[in-house]
Amino acid sequence: MGVAEYKVVSKGNGWSVLHDGAAANDYASKEAAFESAVAAASLALREGHEIHVSVPGRDAGNRTTLGVKE
Repeated sequence: MGVAEYKVVSKGNGWSVLHDGAAANDYASKEAAFESAVAAASLALREGHEIHVSVPGRDAGNRTTLGVKE
């Protein structure tokens, strides 16, 4: 099996999950994107893949903890 990588990235005014070179979906918060990435990673884990999930800290996006305007 291969490695499944999920990277939460800032996208415009929101967030997305980069996987296999594509960031297809948009999320309002970094937390929502993370939850989506973990759900996808869970399925890949069941298929036997090594999993990598990364999420940027406060310094990314609009510099708030969850990446949304406060």
